[in-house]
Amino acid sequence: MGEKTVCEEHYGSESLQQRYTRLDDGSIVKQAIGGQRFSSLVQFFRSVFLPQGYPESVSKDYLSYQIWDTLQAFCSSITGTLATQAVLKGVGVGDETATAAGATITWLLKDGTGMLGRILFAWIQGTSLDCDAKRWRLFADIVNDFSIFLELMAPAFPLFFTGIVCVAGVGKAIVGVSGGATRAALTMHQARRDNMADVSAKDGSQETLVNLMALLAGLVVTPMVADNPMLTWFLFFVFTCLHLFANYNAVTCVVMETLNQSRLHILVSHYLRTGVVLNPAQANVQEPVVFAQKKATRIKLGSPMSSIIQRAPDLDRAIHSNSEGRYLLGMPTLTDINIVLHQESSHLDFIKSCFQAEIIDYVIEHRFSKLQVHSSIPCYDNEAHSLISSDKAFQSMVEQANHKALWELVDSSHEVSAQVFPSFHAGLAHAGWTTHRTQLGPDEWRASWDIHGLSDKKSY
Repeated sequence: MGEKTVCEEHYGSESLQQRYTRLDDGSIVKQAIGGQRFSSLVQFFRSVFLPQGYPESVSKDYLSYQIWDTLQAFCSSITGTLATQAVLKGVGVGDETATAAGATITWLLKDGTGMLGRILFAWIQGTSLDCDAKRWRLFADIVNDFSIFLELMAPAFPLFFTGIVCVAGVGKAIVGVSGGATRAALTMHQARRDNMADVSAKDGSQETLVNLMALLAGLVVTPMVADNPMLTWFLFFVFTCLHLFANYNAVTCVVMETLNQSRLHILVSHYLRTGVVLNPAQANVQEPVVFAQKKATRIKLGSPMSSIIQRAPDLDRAIHSNSEGRYLLGMPTLTDINIVLHQESSHLDFIKSCFQAEIIDYVIEHRFSKLQVHSSIPCYDNEAHSLISSDKAFQSMVEQANHKALWELVDSSHEVSAQVFPSFHAGLAHAGWTTHRTQLGPDEWRASWDIHGLSDKKSY
């Protein structure tokens, strides 16, 4: 019969392959086609420090982000070593007149204020960390560098030393909350096989290795800067600049496929001008990571009913503007757009309501300049029962905004949204956006409504 190959297998996308051959006597022999799994140093480190199944098991931006993240972690560890030396000197290490009690009290105050800062920051900003993970990640590292700067400055002001290190402690506590929370959001983005634990564990291994390398470098640097403040500040300046540069490149290389307020604003503005939906890579490049997205209005998703109605006619107008939808949109002022969500609203309703709000924002933003709307945007005049040009429809909304006819503006924007959103939503799916979950940051208010009065049966 002769030898026959009965099976071939490979380990992920690695070069390791095996062949099973059936011999004449009925036995099966296994033969390695590629190298053994740990036959090379590269394969060993890949197995130890990268998630199983890499690169298929993670997002495409994983490697570039981790390289920049590794560099920033090394720089942060070096500057942290310089700050630790300064704080120890400030509490009295090496000073015969200093007491252990005084140093202990200073350290306890520093840690205590940091704990309070951690709780307050998580309470105030916790819900927004998921929605703007990239911006808050960069914010955390900027605050970290500022806190290290304060710790380096503290020994020069002995009378205010305790206060300065307490402020630095609050800053580092904020860094812990912001950095840790956004790291979790980025891990969720990177994990593509429900392997968040593996991605997180390997990220921890990478960070541990970097910290070990920084520790060895710190053993060399510390004696050099012990009595040389000029060298200390020079190293701090160099490594801080490198740290911020690496962090900026790390967050800007991340390509999120979920919609947040900033990315949706970019998508809708571009779609209204060109009729084309940007893909995630194109939109993420334009997303601001230092400052918040500049917009003409404040859009609040998940507002209470009292934010849009004060009297019964207001409720009539709100329901009339969106009688078939699971949200109500109102404008108490020209710069505020509040969205009331129905208790059965879904992520699609979040996107649709914010899409209508972005149309209003686009009109208000460009009402004093030339309003550009692509000719492919369909617009229908309900009164004339005929299609009209997109320029005419949007110009009508501009006039309503200029005359502060807010409910008329809401009515017109709903008519345009109802006609344009289906093609926009289809474009999102075609471009590769995730729409079954969002990061639009809705508040928790949900409502049910009926202009004739609520009954036991829910209606809207």
